[in-house]
Amino acid sequence: MLYNAYELNRAWMTGASALASAGVELLNNPLMPARWFGVGPVISSALDVFAHAAAPRGKPAFDIETVTVDGKSYPVTEAIVMHRPFGNLLRFTHNGLPENAPRLLIVAPMSGHFATLLRGTVARMLERAEVFVTDWADAKSVPLSAGSFSLDDYIDYVIGFFEHIGPGAHAMAVCQPSVPLFAATALMGEDKHPCRPLTLTMMGGPVDTREAPTSVNDVAMQRPLEWFQHTVIATVPLAYPGAGRKVYPGFLQLAGFMSMNLGQHMQSHYQMFQHLVAGDGESVDSSKAFYEEYRSVCDLPAEYYLQTIEHVFQKHSLPKGELLHRGQPIDLGAITDTALLAIEGENDDISGIGQTKASLKLTPNLPESRKQYLLAPDVGHYGIFNGSKWRNNIAPVVEAWMAKHASRKELKVVA
Repeated sequence: MLYNAYELNRAWMTGASALASAGVELLNNPLMPARWFGVGPVISSALDVFAHAAAPRGKPAFDIETVTVDGKSYPVTEAIVMHRPFGNLLRFTHNGLPENAPRLLIVAPMSGHFATLLRGTVARMLERAEVFVTDWADAKSVPLSAGSFSLDDYIDYVIGFFEHIGPGAHAMAVCQPSVPLFAATALMGEDKHPCRPLTLTMMGGPVDTREAPTSVNDVAMQRPLEWFQHTVIATVPLAYPGAGRKVYPGFLQLAGFMSMNLGQHMQSHYQMFQHLVAGDGESVDSSKAFYEEYRSVCDLPAEYYLQTIEHVFQKHSLPKGELLHRGQPIDLGAITDTALLAIEGENDDISGIGQTKASLKLTPNLPESRKQYLLAPDVGHYGIFNGSKWRNNIAPVVEAWMAKHASRKELKVVA
């Protein structure tokens, strides 16, 4: 009933958004006297804000057409290089890259938003690297015939993507995928897999949520797993290809994120209204672009979501050495030659300071020379991987780390 009630409300809001958009066009018509004086611009601006907030949204496109390197612009090529039911592997490249350019796998979060949330991350790293991205599918679009998707499957997908890219790749996890990517690296390290990553950068990830718990962690800890199973898991309605699949709906995740900073979001929309009244189109476009991406959400497979709640936030299985992959214990001590870079934001209210840094203590057999920690000052969760501080202060550190550990030869010499 939860999903059906949402769909009914969405249909109503879609109609209301269309009517509001029509009202905006009418009031902004040059032939309408109300456009030029009186309360017309105020009403038009209010309707515009409402229409944008209530509009339905699908999956956004990365839309990275060009990249500028050393003052020269290059067209970007985007392609699906590996297709899987629950997520494709995308490849971004351009002609300005040298033949020995590093290959970077960016593992996007499967946490309610599409991989396009990392558009700024991809665009910046694409300047000097061939970038691969995990483009996770919206669970409501995956037919039941494709089977289930668990934490084990997530790890298998990541290993399969590494195998497709080939030996000598680097890896980056943004927030949630830090745990499964960390686990996959350990499994590949134990097997001495030739495609194990040269470097692993984890940014704002919940590796050990016992360190500086945030309100997000508190919610997961305050309720038993059964509560999540019976309260937030819904069945996909018949209108979608994944009809009958159990999912954690993206609209619930969005509601949770919005409620965390409700006052800030309300202020942002009020400022959008003020900019519209004042005719400040540039500021309006910037705000709309942010919320266009922020409100585009997707559903998560129920199996994966519940296992993440259980093992990452409640049992802390990976840092305790208790996480299993298809019955096999995951030994972080098996990471001996993948260089680790842990990045955290000083103002991160989703992954607290120390949760990602914990990864450096959990790899006792990795030389200290292959570990680095960066605490980005005055940066919140999203600022770690998007915005000017990411582009100018954080990305150069990642690039330097990848260049420093471009091979494993120097480690063999030391040994």
